[in-house]
Amino acid sequence: MEKLKIGIVGCGGIANGKHLPAIKKNGNFEIVAVCDLIEERALKAKKEYGTENTNVYTDYKQLLEQEKEIEAVYVLTPNRSHSFISIDAMKAGKHVMCEKPMAKTYADAKAMVETAKETGKILNIGYQNRYRPDSRYLKAACENGDLGEVYYAKAHAIRRRAVPTWGVFLNEEEQGGGPLIDIGTHALDLTLWMMDNYEPASVTGSVFKKLGDQKNTANAWGDWDREKFTVEDSAFGFIKMKDGATIVLEASWALNSLDVDEAKTSLCGTKAGADMKDGLRINTVKYNKQVTEKPALDAAGVAFYDGEGEDAPDVEQDVFYNAVKNGGEQIVKPEQALVVTQLLEAIYKSAETGKTIYFD
Repeated sequence: MEKLKIGIVGCGGIANGKHLPAIKKNGNFEIVAVCDLIEERALKAKKEYGTENTNVYTDYKQLLEQEKEIEAVYVLTPNRSHSFISIDAMKAGKHVMCEKPMAKTYADAKAMVETAKETGKILNIGYQNRYRPDSRYLKAACENGDLGEVYYAKAHAIRRRAVPTWGVFLNEEEQGGGPLIDIGTHALDLTLWMMDNYEPASVTGSVFKKLGDQKNTANAWGDWDREKFTVEDSAFGFIKMKDGATIVLEASWALNSLDVDEAKTSLCGTKAGADMKDGLRINTVKYNKQVTEKPALDAAGVAFYDGEGEDAPDVEQDVFYNAVKNGGEQIVKPEQALVVTQLLEAIYKSAETGKTIYFD
């Protein structure tokens, strides 16, 4: 297969933890250039995932100006810079794979969507949880009408004690928030996608920082720096859609709860319900009896690509490659990701003002 020539902007945690290993495993990508504000990180990415011909930059604008052969740019930076790097890349004639969330603000995300339309370039957002086997199966069930009308849902992103202590996760200026915008975004994306409902009417939100100043926290990655903890440790949203459907979103990095779930959704429809609490479970009524079904997800099944048995980040690369090179279907539409950012921002705004946010 013809290789897709790409540039990597941002060589930190998400690049090394998700994208670069999946790109290398795929084999159909050529990393032409890497860029990071910290040159050592870019050099490390070149050594581990590039070739001797991979060029190294500390300024993404130089990369865009000098690397004419690059077809797509991966934007793997803190949330604050997602928008302007993605916009500059698309205006330079490059397709874009941007990590989630789409942007720090709704206005920035909207500008990204408008630029994608103006330039005709693909803008993909890194919501890789859509590609998990349980997500793919549940989406097929929803599209087939197995659940009927889904009118109530929960988006789950709850950690008991797993505050990320590296990078800029705790920095509100760089990230725009804490667990809500970090992991809540995945749960909300999954939920909206399953419901195929992107028309919100109102949002009421609560945002808390109740544990961020504590010590001896038993955190998974060690105690966090209380002076640098400038974001929330938990957030909750009550979302009402224009058709009356209702979504409850829960997100935390630190919460005194044993009900721990991340990047999961629970759906309640007129014909059946579903959740991801103990693997994927479909609950319904058959022959006047309550029934719970658990699909065998390790067997061949629904997929958006040719091939089986790949992890979600691997499928994400397959889908992006196919969209750019072959005009394949883009599973994560930028217009959908825009609504996710709109709702996250509304939860923060509602919590700040103490008022429900209404949409026109």
